[in-house]
Amino acid sequence: LSKVLDLPPENLIKFISAVPVSKKRHVADFQLSVASVIENSSGDCLAQDLHLQAQQLAERLKCDSVVSAISAGPGTVNFTINRELLAKTVLQQVWKDGSEYGVKSELFSAVPRQKAVVEFSSPNIAKKFHIGHLRSTIVGNFIANLKVALGHEVVRINYLGDWGMQFGLLGVGFQSFGSKEKLKSSPLQHLFEVYVQINKAAEDENTKKLAKDFFRKLEEHDEQALSIWQQFRDLSIEEYIRIYKRLGVHFDEYSGESFYQEKAQEVLKMLEDKGLLQKTIKGTGIVDLSEKKDLSTVSTVMRSDGTSLYITRQVSPSVLPATAIDRMNKHSWDTMIYVTDKSQSNHFQHLFQILKLMGYDWAERCQHVSFGLVQGMKTRRGEVIFLEDVLNEVRSRMLQNMTSTKTTKETQDPVETAEKVGLAALIIQDFRGLLSSDYQFSWERALQSRGDTGVFLQYTHARLHSLEQMHGNAELTDVNVSCLQESDAISVLQHLLRYDEVLYRSSQDLQPKHIVSYLLTLSHLAAVAHKTLPVKGSAPAVAQARLCLFHAARSVLANGMKLLGITPVTQM
Repeated sequence: LSKVLDLPPENLIKFISAVPVSKKRHVADFQLSVASVIENSSGDCLAQDLHLQAQQLAERLKCDSVVSAISAGPGTVNFTINRELLAKTVLQQVWKDGSEYGVKSELFSAVPRQKAVVEFSSPNIAKKFHIGHLRSTIVGNFIANLKVALGHEVVRINYLGDWGMQFGLLGVGFQSFGSKEKLKSSPLQHLFEVYVQINKAAEDENTKKLAKDFFRKLEEHDEQALSIWQQFRDLSIEEYIRIYKRLGVHFDEYSGESFYQEKAQEVLKMLEDKGLLQKTIKGTGIVDLSEKKDLSTVSTVMRSDGTSLYITRQVSPSVLPATAIDRMNKHSWDTMIYVTDKSQSNHFQHLFQILKLMGYDWAERCQHVSFGLVQGMKTRRGEVIFLEDVLNEVRSRMLQNMTSTKTTKETQDPVETAEKVGLAALIIQDFRGLLSSDYQFSWERALQSRGDTGVFLQYTHARLHSLEQMHGNAELTDVNVSCLQESDAISVLQHLLRYDEVLYRSSQDLQPKHIVSYLLTLSHLAAVAHKTLPVKGSAPAVAQARLCLFHAARSVLANGMKLLGITPVTQM
């Protein structure tokens, strides 16, 4: 192409893509988009002109030892690669790159390695860990995994709701209803129970006064009050770490609102010094974000009593001045990503605008990844209150399904397997659509073993793994690729070709659905090949070649699953 079009090869890379495998089969391997190459093709280049140009270009190109067929499609030139070369090259690449297959592609060669801060999960101590926190946890974990796989440095931050009036109530509540034993054995549940009880009593004026006094003591750094609060926080974090571990999630830093009390005041002073802080008649502090400066869009940053609101804490810690500055000084990040539900979108827009007004150019590099709401997730005990309830529920339902299925093999650790398969089910159900869309949760649909589910991915992985166990590991050195010419084998190879493009798409828009749909197709193609291309009973050369193919499919399946936050199981 470079010779015929007189363009440097590196300019052409982005216009050539692997062709998705279709039910029709016998599709070409690569296609060139003609419109992208024709420099003068402004939008008014007609479809028939493009088709004609594609035909003319196809006629000027000659087949050789690499390309075995060239044809023109609607606005594309299609290339079919010599079948043996295709098999050899794809298998060698998967084998050689291992867990880095797809990541080493030239698509990523121009992408600079950066440092990213990802803030996700962010539950409130003593309050419910609702389903929105679960979504934030798995989405944030996916984004962090993807960034790490692509060679970026990532700092994972959990910004806890660990301050505010609720701790006044909690402090008073603990003195009345608390138990040190229960606090040690199950802190999250016990603090939640205390909070519910004290909230019922909070109608009473005297309780309200006591709570205010306790919180004031906290703000004044009273030692006794602070040590009670510190214990609540430390024990909660210990418990969170244990539960996150079951999810396969970890954090580099547990931050929280409590860190930024004084810094929030500094932010208010900075806003005031820059003439950005205005007072309303009621005495609340606002920042005018409107273009015409007519107060049509304002952000409230200070209560009338002079205490800072959520946004200032946000402006300060999470997003910037005080802590962004703090985070900037500490981590010198290139990009900072917040993962929360879409109801907070306005809040983050305001935040980024305030930062810009304060003169922080790097506000441009902050990003809010928002997600929709999940309806209908209930456990057998009723509404979801703790993350652990969800994990226990998915594990017990999965265990029940596994024990009642005839195809289930005896596994070494059925409980552990059920947990990993169940988590895959939750994650795939969540990641199948656009993150911003709401969806109706269904245990039945999530845990089906057939169809496009996480259970099916795990089942395919386990099946391919046991195939390798049964027939010994494949060796690439002595594979005769002429044994992989059946259309079902070619489809798997063609699909493996596209993995880097799928990773690239997800890296651009941070949507996991591209990877999910790729892995589901890979599993369906592998399942068909598993049926039509038996290893057992085939001639040694054929068996060896097929084993290699299945090994490559399993390897890429495992890589993709790990990016999504799923631990592949080897038996189920």
